[in-house]
Amino acid sequence: MPENTRPLPSTARPGASATDADAVWAVLTGMYEAYEAGDRTRIDRALDPEATVWDSAADPLLLGKPDLDRIRDARPEAGAGPVETGLTAYDRTVDVFGDIAVLRFWLRVDFEPAADGGANRPELIRNTVILHRVGESWRIVHLHEDVRQPGPAG
Repeated sequence: MPENTRPLPSTARPGASATDADAVWAVLTGMYEAYEAGDRTRIDRALDPEATVWDSAADPLLLGKPDLDRIRDARPEAGAGPVETGLTAYDRTVDVFGDIAVLRFWLRVDFEPAADGGANRPELIRNTVILHRVGESWRIVHLHEDVRQPGPAG
């Protein structure tokens, strides 16, 4: 399949004001900042309690917070695999349709060097997020993660 040759927008598309695009992006980047800080409560504030998630580490569609918590609790303990050193979300594209926003972006996950001192390649994840605005606040109602380049093996 040929690659898309059209330039990708980096922010709002028709129907999305720069203010809305920035607010949607802030929800997403705030969630990843909370992830890096290990703050599950803050992560959950970005998510609707009934949000659906295609998590990169799980095959079934996760239906709401109880399913997400089950997957979270089954993840390896810290130090049981490659150590993440940072997350970078980039190349955002935002559409807004009234109180619904569709956000597409890439996520790069970096890791500490391998035991032999060699570099570990980053994991690259293509994402689509749907958010719903209630009043002045946006919340994630669906997140779809698609790993395009796996990181180091655990």
